[in-house]
Amino acid sequence: MAELVFFSGTMDCGKSTLALQMDHNHRSRGRRGLVFTKLDRAGAAVLSSRLGLSHEAVEVDDSLDFWEVVVEQATGGRVIDYLICDEAQFYTPAQVDQLARLVDEMNIDVFTFGITADFRAQLFPGSRRLIELADRTQVPQVEALCWCGKRATHNARVVDGDMVVEGEQVVVGDVAQDSPAVVEYEVLCRRHYMRRMTSHAARAQSVSAQVLPFDLDLCPLPGAGPRGTEPTAGDSGPKLA
Repeated sequence: MAELVFFSGTMDCGKSTLALQMDHNHRSRGRRGLVFTKLDRAGAAVLSSRLGLSHEAVEVDDSLDFWEVVVEQATGGRVIDYLICDEAQFYTPAQVDQLARLVDEMNIDVFTFGITADFRAQLFPGSRRLIELADRTQVPQVEALCWCGKRATHNARVVDGDMVVEGEQVVVGDVAQDSPAVVEYEVLCRRHYMRRMTSHAARAQSVSAQVLPFDLDLCPLPGAGPRGTEPTAGDSGPKLA
């Protein structure tokens, strides 16, 4: 029986690499498929991996109807056995419904890949709908790592070197590279995400993973005063010792 599968994790955990590998595996066994992506880091109509692999793809916009695309292919005499759908967090809930319909009514395997939550730690609409409808939700075996070495669970947006938690949900960028960009992303464990402690902030304060558990006020919560002081007047948040 066909399945709707959602492979989900943070940035930099190998989702696109896995998507390309799965497409290769199915094609090598004579199965026929279509590859889709949206807002890929390499540009339009291409599915790319940070390892340097890439494959041409159909660019998804909000007006694309997956059901109509596959029916058009079938009408033209091309049988479709599976779909590879990367960057699925950017798909609309209606498009996820279309993918589920293809599985149920046309017996087509649909493999989707995407980030679960955005830089605010809130679910993307497409990811939320996939979690609601998918036959299986899987985490890729390759773990992205926080700067401290723990498994990364959150995607942080960094603008001009500072982590931000407000702004548009979709701003295209990539994980931090050697040369800083205006907008980039960094994967963090939950503790360092909550502390707004990116690798840059940690280096600036000479913080180690061993020090932080005993000196968390190195990265004060929003609204708190300077290190070693009480929160500002009117702030009801926790006090930092």
